[in-house]
Amino acid sequence: MNKKVKISAIVLLGMLAITSCGKKETATESSEINQTEDSESQAEAVSNDLVIEGNDQMQFNKAELRATAGQPITLTLKHVGKIPKEAMGHNLVILQEGTDEAAFAAKAITAKETDYIPASEKASIIAHTKLLGGGEEDTIEFTIDKKGTYNFLCTFPGHVAMMKGVLIVE
Repeated sequence: MNKKVKISAIVLLGMLAITSCGKKETATESSEINQTEDSESQAEAVSNDLVIEGNDQMQFNKAELRATAGQPITLTLKHVGKIPKEAMGHNLVILQEGTDEAAFAAKAITAKETDYIPASEKASIIAHTKLLGGGEEDTIEFTIDKKGTYNFLCTFPGHVAMMKGVLIVE
């Protein structure tokens, strides 16, 4: 019996080692991809035609967008994943400067009937896309006259922790 316990323990440790190694490689690859994407987004010129993607890993492909004040901004959100919006919905909400992001997100969680856009917080919202499922996209147009830094986020429950960024209006 003692021999069976030892063999089982060795097999279990071997399986843990194999699965641990796989996760480390995935994390390294993911961080290399994110670093490359971050470098690319920083190098982009200011444009009022903005495109951002959300995926099934609860990530936007950009954490920073730039636009020129006083000119119309066209923003397209693409959900490049495959999971339907009921399970992995994404939207993009641009908030007024000074809006408490955490308080806004807490109210958004309870607004399922309005696709997680809380009606009580309309004054805090500059613009927002529709809630999208995998393979869908939405384009919105709006203008911001005042230069500044505006937070954006996905209000689908649980997504705000990873899916947020800033729109810098110059």
